[in-house]
Amino acid sequence: MEYISNTKEEQREMLKAIGVAKVEDLLEDIPSEIRLTRDLDLPPPLSEQELKAELLRMSERNADLLHHPSFLGAGAYDHFIPSAVGHLISRSEFYTSYTPYQAEMSQGLLQTIYEFQTMICELTGMEVANASLYDGASALAEGARMALHVTKRKRLLISSTVHPHYREVVKTYLQGSRVKLIEIPARDGVTDLEAVRAALKEDVAAVLVSSPNFFGCLETLEEMAGLVHSAGGLLVVSVDPISLGLLRPPGEMGADIVVGEGQSLGNAVNFGGPYLGLFATRKEHVRQMPGRVVGATVDAQGRRGYCLTLQTREQHIKRERATSNICTNEALSALAATIYLSLVGPAGLKEVGRLCLQKAHYLKHRICELPGFEPAFVQPFFREFVVKTPVSPSRLNKRLIKAGIIGGLDMGAYGRNLKNHWLLCVTEKRTKEEMDRLVAVVREAIA
Repeated sequence: MEYISNTKEEQREMLKAIGVAKVEDLLEDIPSEIRLTRDLDLPPPLSEQELKAELLRMSERNADLLHHPSFLGAGAYDHFIPSAVGHLISRSEFYTSYTPYQAEMSQGLLQTIYEFQTMICELTGMEVANASLYDGASALAEGARMALHVTKRKRLLISSTVHPHYREVVKTYLQGSRVKLIEIPARDGVTDLEAVRAALKEDVAAVLVSSPNFFGCLETLEEMAGLVHSAGGLLVVSVDPISLGLLRPPGEMGADIVVGEGQSLGNAVNFGGPYLGLFATRKEHVRQMPGRVVGATVDAQGRRGYCLTLQTREQHIKRERATSNICTNEALSALAATIYLSLVGPAGLKEVGRLCLQKAHYLKHRICELPGFEPAFVQPFFREFVVKTPVSPSRLNKRLIKAGIIGGLDMGAYGRNLKNHWLLCVTEKRTKEEMDRLVAVVREAIA
């Protein structure tokens, strides 16, 4: 390629070639009132040492989780990550792991994905899992689409106890289609089964629920599965993988498609991701599953090997036969989850779940001792719970952040009926001292 210098004469020639007189003409689509009309206000140059000190000073303005205990959940969770996870995924053969385009040349990467799929099947009680999706919300939306393909029906029921952001993603996926999405109301923090029964018709493809749900409550999946299957539909369940260390897997309770967010499995709480979508189903539906599946086989000499068994996306097969336009998987995040699950093992995952459960119940008991605070629901919960507050949760959160604590979620933004409702999350990282300190700050705030 011929080198092009940037002299003013050559700039004029280039502008002339594309039919404009000056560089500003290229910006005419940008409204003049939002254009910068002055020079950039840049500080003087710094040495490397000075620059590192300045960046450190700026970073310390953040309320990071190293210095602030967090009681905020609602989809992103501050769990302990063993040091080995970060060390291993930083190895050069892993940290750029992405879509294996020359798949069989990447036996190590394929094996890690195969092990990930195996672990997700063991966790969820399902028969087959894919190589992961973008995040929990897109996984639920893909589960909805898959149910439509399997049943050839045109209506979906989704519980209002599913995370509002997940519901919005499902609606986005269905835009432009003739599918009707019906929202099922909640009763005392869980899906109203009578409303499900009334809405189940012969054209319903699936019921979409989450357990634990947005309020932290556990749904009655077995009863719901019976209702859905009696109408010929499928049950799609969004799960919290950490909870499966303690709870029965949804596959044993009748779920047909199990999805979830895998961030809590060895992936840090990042601002927007990358996160990790989990997706598993029954073997009979494997050819309708989105994404890709890695399988184990043997070569001509009988040596064990791995290959991409199914790739049902538009890039690989005819567009009309593709199950979705998902074009990659979160391989590095899935690897982190695989290493995390390998390190903690079944007993360790059970212990993490037990600590979350016990600590969350301790905090709920302490909070509800305060005047004006009471449980919003009486349902069983895992690590998140909702309390009614005598003052705005936003006011409490402001008071807490001044004390160096990240508070819970003000649920008032998600419905007028949720005004003065506070969603609090407790993971195994939270100590008794941190929880007692939160209660003390809240007591002062309402005094």
